[in-house]
Amino acid sequence: MAGAADVVLLATWSRAPLLGLADTRPGQHLTSLGADEPGKRELADDLLDAALLVVDDRELAVGSGVLATSGLPETTMDATLGEILDGIHPGRTTPGRLSVYAPVGLPWQDLALAWIAYEEARRRGIGRPIDLLA
Repeated sequence: MAGAADVVLLATWSRAPLLGLADTRPGQHLTSLGADEPGKRELADDLLDAALLVVDDRELAVGSGVLATSGLPETTMDATLGEILDGIHPGRTTPGRLSVYAPVGLPWQDLALAWIAYEEARRRGIGRPIDLLA
């Protein structure tokens, strides 16, 4: 089901990966909010390794975030969101690149920003609604 969406948001208490690379498709973006303490995982190592991996804070991502319980090295992280916003890192450079944003920071900030993006997309008629209960 995740492969049908352009953007996938995970916000769970999962301690085992819910999605792997085979569950995605080129060009998708995934945001993983659930990997915010050691032991919590939403995305498999193969997916994290293949994607442009963006975090909010490198030290937090390694200590308690997306890489804390993975088998992946710190070099798996491509950039912080700040580095992309500051133009230090170009972010996704091709439309087919899979991207993952995995913050550890304060979830209410993520929710506030996501709501603004959602409202703007809805105002512009961008995207399409998906009935997750269907």
